[in-house]
Amino acid sequence: MPVAIAFRKAVTGAGLALAAVACQSNSTTSENQAATDAAGSNAATALSAGTWRGILSAQGQEIPFLFDVAQDGGKPTVTLRNGEERLKLDEISTAGDSTTIRLGVFDAALVVRPDGADKLKGTWVKYDGKEPYRVPFAATKATSETVLFTGNSQKAPVFGDLKKGATFRTVFKGAEGDTTPAVGIITQDSVNPSRLTGTFLTTTGDYRYLAGNLVTKADGQHIMLSTFDGSHGFLFDGKLDKPENINNISGHFYSGKKGHETWTAVLDPNAKLPDANALTGMKPGQKKLDFKFPSIYEGGSISPSDPKYKGKVVVVQILGSWCPNCMDETNFLAPWYEKNKQRGVEIIGLGYERTTDQKVAAQKLLKMKERMNIGYDIAIAGEASSDAASKSLPQVQKVLAFPTTIFLDKKGEVRKIHTGYSGPGTGKYYEQEVAEFNKTIDQLLAE
Repeated sequence: MPVAIAFRKAVTGAGLALAAVACQSNSTTSENQAATDAAGSNAATALSAGTWRGILSAQGQEIPFLFDVAQDGGKPTVTLRNGEERLKLDEISTAGDSTTIRLGVFDAALVVRPDGADKLKGTWVKYDGKEPYRVPFAATKATSETVLFTGNSQKAPVFGDLKKGATFRTVFKGAEGDTTPAVGIITQDSVNPSRLTGTFLTTTGDYRYLAGNLVTKADGQHIMLSTFDGSHGFLFDGKLDKPENINNISGHFYSGKKGHETWTAVLDPNAKLPDANALTGMKPGQKKLDFKFPSIYEGGSISPSDPKYKGKVVVVQILGSWCPNCMDETNFLAPWYEKNKQRGVEIIGLGYERTTDQKVAAQKLLKMKERMNIGYDIAIAGEASSDAASKSLPQVQKVLAFPTTIFLDKKGEVRKIHTGYSGPGTGKYYEQEVAEFNKTIDQLLAE
């Protein structure tokens, strides 16, 4: 995903600036320096235990999310809540009245201060962009019953299709008229009909775990969904074209500071995307990948022709430490590799980072490797863009997305290129993703 703002386009390098981020050790921002100076500080933190409702203010919109604060070994932890997902953050430091919450592997943080009783104010900062990236943030103490989106003026209607998990044929449209097909999945809570969860799948990945509410506004009923994973803040506002009828929805998608698209969705149980295995391939006459990239460990290098990979099935994972969809895939691949490597399978991670400094890129990827318990090899392959990835792998027609997964047989020949990844937030689509991966590996091992 690129340095833009709409997840899929962040990976392709076009359109919105989305992408899904790792902590850059050479950051020079005052917030980052405060975090460094405060290491080990005993100053009282602004974070009190319990549930909080946070709001990111961007593009005249409010992007809400819930998070929990707890104590772990005497130190505060923050857990972001997105639907069923829980993202635990434990790199938290305090200097004076300022508390810096590092956002996992991403080179980003929430920098907050007290703003009265049970209130916080501050900024969401991303350190790895080419331009300063700061979004105002505020939070208030909440409860487990707090809703993400307020404004309901009447009891939420119950939709039979939504209760079962409705599928929508969706189209996103950019400011210049470019369109992107998608599949929307929205589910209504069986106990509290105003609560919703869902996601949107595109050919280059999904928008991960979304949560929200059915909200009645002056102009009608709206489906409101949001998420904040540390790298992205997303808001989907979709108006039902007819009251209490979900057949047609239209609205706006906001991503962070600048990303904006309109979208329409039509209820369609048969909605599907193009085959992820047919979006790109090898150039005519090419059968093997030919690369040699530096390892994240100084002095080393990685190539598919190395003796370690000879006679084995090899999975090449094109990724970035800034990319949430890549994290979803890695959360599957890392434990899978430990369980299956003895079968004669290897994985090579090719990291494309938001920096031209090889040492900084190595630090970002090494942090990801350590935090996610990755046992397979990772190389520094280039800058985080579709064009850069394509140039670095000239045998491939075009790298369209982060992640992209390339399967090599025992002879080192490319047998399949899978674009994008449907993560666990997509439910049955994730199960299909895992099943297809295992089927491919089993077939290649049997040859």
